[in-house]
Amino acid sequence: MWWYRAADANVLDALGRSRAPAGSVLLDAGCGTGGLLRRLGAAGTGRLHIGVDILEQAAVMAGRKSGAPVAVASAGQLPFPDDCLGTIVSVDVICHRLVDPHRVVAEALRCLQPGGSLIVNVPAYQWMASFHDRMVHNARRFDRAGLRSLLLGAGFSRVRTTYWNSLLFPIMVLRRKLLAPRADSSDVAEYSWIAERIFGAIMGVERAGLRLGLRYPFGGSLLAIATK
Repeated sequence: MWWYRAADANVLDALGRSRAPAGSVLLDAGCGTGGLLRRLGAAGTGRLHIGVDILEQAAVMAGRKSGAPVAVASAGQLPFPDDCLGTIVSVDVICHRLVDPHRVVAEALRCLQPGGSLIVNVPAYQWMASFHDRMVHNARRFDRAGLRSLLLGAGFSRVRTTYWNSLLFPIMVLRRKLLAPRADSSDVAEYSWIAERIFGAIMGVERAGLRLGLRYPFGGSLLAIATK
């Protein structure tokens, strides 16, 4: 789906901006079925990639899909010693209703080496909570100030943030707030190849701006890079 491709691409670009040394260990905390882990391996980042997910079935699928070691564990209780990881990525995990965001962020800080980075993606704006959030079990959405406060309050020394999915944000608001379906459903679905091409091209334009250093003032998602 176009959104997952865009999210993964933004995380890969964020990795390029982080300062973790080549050869360090990268953890996907809450890796799901391993789509991002597979892309990380294919990208050749110079890091060892590992994953954790709390669901055993998802962890098994992620390991098979990516070829990376994947453990069954909670992002809020990582099975690693202090100061052992160079980078942690976590995509749409701390928004989940069964997750304590403060605990997850504290665990990331504990496990990261000094100078290591936490890359976090979350859905934006609590007022945008909708049928989609109910279906994917999101309990919270974030704005830039709230996410910065969470990360700096945990002890990270520097935090850089940007919104994304900005060009399509007006359509997202229309879909979720004004034209919401009668029954619970989700935006995560199989789209036609034409829609995938169009949305993918729009995300490509946004990504080019991010790579040039732009920070978008609003959007459907929020990306942060926090340094220990």
